[in-house]
Amino acid sequence: MKKLVLLSIILAMVVIVLGAYTRLTDAGLGCPDWPGCYGHISFSKTTENIELNQQAFPDRPFEEHKAWNEMIHRYFASGLGFLILVIFINSFFSKSYNKPIKLPLFLVFLVCFQGALGMWTVTLNLLPIVVMGHLLGGFTVLSALFLLYLRLTPYRIPGGDANMRQYGKYAILGVIVLTVQIALGGWTSANYAALACTDLPVCQGNWLERLDFSGAFSIPEADNYEFGTHDYDERMTMHIMHRMGALITFLYLCWLGIKLYAAASSNLMKKLPVIMILVLGVQIMLGVSNVVFSLPIAVAVLHNAVAACLMLVLICISYTLYRKT
Repeated sequence: MKKLVLLSIILAMVVIVLGAYTRLTDAGLGCPDWPGCYGHISFSKTTENIELNQQAFPDRPFEEHKAWNEMIHRYFASGLGFLILVIFINSFFSKSYNKPIKLPLFLVFLVCFQGALGMWTVTLNLLPIVVMGHLLGGFTVLSALFLLYLRLTPYRIPGGDANMRQYGKYAILGVIVLTVQIALGGWTSANYAALACTDLPVCQGNWLERLDFSGAFSIPEADNYEFGTHDYDERMTMHIMHRMGALITFLYLCWLGIKLYAAASSNLMKKLPVIMILVLGVQIMLGVSNVVFSLPIAVAVLHNAVAACLMLVLICISYTLYRKT
């Protein structure tokens, strides 16, 4: 069971990376239908029937590399869903008196909803709120799997560190702050606003006078949201909000890490905040690199992956601070 959950965590991380790569290569509509691709479940059938595909979807020219990106992401996501179902069945029929049931059941419902979000991403033509929700759903699946892994790992808080539980609520707040920041990043990416500002540390020109918060967080009516529908001022506002969120997240998590390190009396509890601050530093450097180097795909994908790692570290800290056995 524990090994199966660990495999699912690895696969969930792969799915998040593949999802980011699909989005960043503009392949979100590489297959204009769902769950198949141009009417075929097997991608080999799709490539064999290109002329028929064009007739069925005249407004969506077939681009093989984009279709491949999208279908590979779907195949891995389907594999993750299957593993989660196996985990639930294993847990349900386990004879262990301390078997976890609620979390595996929650994961089954969660991955089903995540699949629905994946479908709506295509059928609603990359509606930004759905794309952002799909991103957050992926992070939630990963986090829930990691919680289940911790739940299956018996350990005690080292002696003396029980007093650190006073910081538990601050660690939970850190998870919330990071979640909001990931949502802002997802909204920025879903609306193609990642390069709306190309200067550091602030945006170019008279950016302060051009902020448009109501427009930035609205959803204009459109038939297709690929490549964005907001004007420049609205996209710039999204980008600025993501940067401000990054600054707040950085300051808060640095403060939390310093407090935890100072209060810890064991090597384990000293290592966790150090790891958190190191991962946070890498994430900030990747964010800066996205602007300086005009959003290279490798850096942007890593930005998503490291955000997921940072979330897992925060969850581990929160869980450890509240653990009673």
